[in-house]
Amino acid sequence: MKTRQLAWTGIMAALIVLCAWLTIPTVVPFTMQTFAIFLAVGLLGGKPGSLAVGVYLLLGAVGLPVFSGFSGGLGAFAGVTGGYLIGFLLMALVMWLGERLLGMGDLVFVLSGIAGLAVCYLFGTVWFLVLYTSTTGPMSVWAVLGSCVFPFLIPDGVKLALAFLLRRRLRKALKP
Repeated sequence: MKTRQLAWTGIMAALIVLCAWLTIPTVVPFTMQTFAIFLAVGLLGGKPGSLAVGVYLLLGAVGLPVFSGFSGGLGAFAGVTGGYLIGFLLMALVMWLGERLLGMGDLVFVLSGIAGLAVCYLFGTVWFLVLYTSTTGPMSVWAVLGSCVFPFLIPDGVKLALAFLLRRRLRKALKP
């Protein structure tokens, strides 16, 4: 990686941290992390964008308070919402795959963002359901979807649209 690209990767990892701290506590906390991930992959491309997400997750794994609610440590991954943290990396990787297969066009960005978000939702929701059921008791899939996915659909769509608009404006400025 070039120094400039590495610096932007670090800046995007820091943006993900800042967006994690903008939290509305719910069963699955409402944060701006998905916006930052969309923007990181959209601005930097799949490889450095995914690396920014990986750096963010590693910072949290070693105990820095970078996750929502200023939490950190491996325990965050072991909790019921840990699947969504892993899902963030899967989301970035899906977007990277879309870029590799179809290029970096606007339509590809939006469609790969939607696909990546769907993978994040799927992984995180299955994780939540399995852990919640094993520790607390049975919960229906619809109840989990009602707590963990449905309330986030419109806000995450807005975040994707905002990242799309910022990406279009900022990509020209980031070109060397």
